[in-house]
Amino acid sequence: MKGRILVVEDDHDIALGIRTVLARDGFDVAGAADGKQGLRAFHTTRPDLVILDIGLPTLDGWGVLERIRDLSDVPVLILTAHGQETDKVRGLTSGADDYLTKPFGNRELAARVETLLRRPRASQQAEVYDDGSVQVNFGSHQVSVNGTPTTLTPTEYRLLIAFVRHVGQILTPDQLLHLAWNDPSGVGPERVKFTVMRLRRKLGELPSQASAIEAVRGFGYRYLPPAAKAE
Repeated sequence: MKGRILVVEDDHDIALGIRTVLARDGFDVAGAADGKQGLRAFHTTRPDLVILDIGLPTLDGWGVLERIRDLSDVPVLILTAHGQETDKVRGLTSGADDYLTKPFGNRELAARVETLLRRPRASQQAEVYDDGSVQVNFGSHQVSVNGTPTTLTPTEYRLLIAFVRHVGQILTPDQLLHLAWNDPSGVGPERVKFTVMRLRRKLGELPSQASAIEAVRGFGYRYLPPAAKAE
C-alpha cells in the first residue's frame, strides 16, 4: 500500500467516489460520515493524510481540523463548497495544507493527494516565524515572547497566526473573524476587539512599548513587529 488515507465526508456518493479513486491508486482508505466519527477514526487508523469536508454533522470540519492540529501535522486536504472563498482562506490559515472545491475531477484529486504526501511535514522541516520579539513554531504550535514560552487559547493562536501571516497588512474585524474563529456567525466585532486586547497582553505589551498589533481607526488591525517599526 502507498499509504493510509482517512476520508471524512457525509455525502455518501462523494465519499464513495473518493475512496474508489484512491483505492484504485493503491491507497488504504478509511472513512467516516461525521466529525466525531472522523476524530475517532483519526486516532485508530493513524492516517498519512486526511481528506476533510467542512460541512459535517455532529462536529463540523473546523472543529475536526482544530483537534487534528492539536495532535499532529498530518497533511489535511479540505473540501469546500463552490465559491466559498472565505472557507479556503480560513482553512489554509487554520492549518489545512490544501483545498478542493466541489465538484472536482478524479485526476485533480489524485494529483493533490500525491503532492501533499510528497511535501515535507512540519515535523520533518520546521517552519518558524521569528521577528525578534515573537517566535511561533507552526509545527508544534508553540509561541514564545522574547524567548519565554506563552500559552494562548486556540482562538488567540489562530488570531496571532492571521497577523504574522499578513505582517503589515490591515485586517478588518470581518476578515479576522473568518480567519480566527471556528464559527464566526453571530460573533460581532467587539469579540475581535477583546480578543486582540488579550493577545496584546500575552505578547508582553508594556506602557513604555507600543504593541506590535496596531489598531487602525476605521479599518481594523495590523501587525508590525519591532524591526518594521524601527525602519
